Amino acid sequence: MRLRSTFSIPIAALAAFSIASCNDAPVEVSSHEGLHDAAQMHAMESRAAGTTDAQAALITALHAETARYHASGQATRAGYEVASPCIAAPGLGGMGFHWVKGPAVDPVYNAHEPEAVLYDTNGKLVAIEYIVINIGQAAPTFEGHPFDVGGAPLPVAHWTLHVWLHEPNPNGIFTPFNPAVVCP
Repeated sequence: MRLRSTFSIPIAALAAFSIASCNDAPVEVSSHEGLHDAAQMHAMESRAAGTTDAQAALITALHAETARYHASGQATRAGYEVASPCIAAPGLGGMGFHWVKGPAVDPVYNAHEPEAVLYDTNGKLVAIEYIVINIGQAAPTFEGHPFDVGGAPLPVAHWTLHVWLHEPNPNGIFTPFNPAVVCP
């Protein structure tokens, strides 16, 4: 049974989220050189950082699947819209700009359809984010890794999970904030 048909969060509800902001908008980035090697390296780093083989396999697949969003125009064509300023927290690092596909923010988790893609201030794709509305179903996991409770500016119970596919996070691939991402 699919739950996706009637529940979605408007982009405006997501845009209220702001810990810190900057005025720069992401720019088009189109370099894909070394993408395959980068995905393999990221998977190896993930395994070294304590992810399971199943998680590493999914990370490798998602890295390749989301690479098209290095060009923000592709994100726009796929239905993603800018939904936040550059998000950062003192002492923790940044998340960057969230581009959210509003209709995808619902109770359904599909690892291959992230609800958000994140860009740094230079317009580089850095991460994806899952946002799953909690309507009483079992909490989602990323091949066994639990999602965080809350985390997005939504007026309903939900789970989120950041996955740093395109910018290594020294604090862990699933940690919300990345010290390598800076918002002015």
